[in-house]
Amino acid sequence: MALTDSVNRDANRALRARFDEVYGQYQQLRSGLDELQARLAELRVTQRSADGQVTATVGAQGELISVELNPSVYRDRDAEALSAKITATVRRAAVAATAATQELVSSYLPLQSGTADFLRTGDFGTLLGRADTVLGRSE
Repeated sequence: MALTDSVNRDANRALRARFDEVYGQYQQLRSGLDELQARLAELRVTQRSADGQVTATVGAQGELISVELNPSVYRDRDAEALSAKITATVRRAAVAATAATQELVSSYLPLQSGTADFLRTGDFGTLLGRADTVLGRSE
């Protein structure tokens, strides 16, 4: 009986230590959410066209905040080219905002988490594979 009690106590200590570790990660994640939300709300990414005529600024979700046109755009009088330049600049800003958002969010997640891996790679397989592992499923 003494051996069983000792094994049970050791197992309980190991479980408690693991619980404390996971709970600590949860508390860290939870406490960082307010800060993360504030940083995402403030995130701005600005891109310029190659010739400097168009400047686009977008937010964390790629939403357009502003477009600035250099007065030199009016000399060309080519609305189609200007439209294409604005569109390309806004798209580049949105792509850069996605990368910045992914980096920012992943810095608040525990290392080696499936979500952090997904944010870095965009690979649903890593996200779902982690869930399958946790649930004990395999194909």
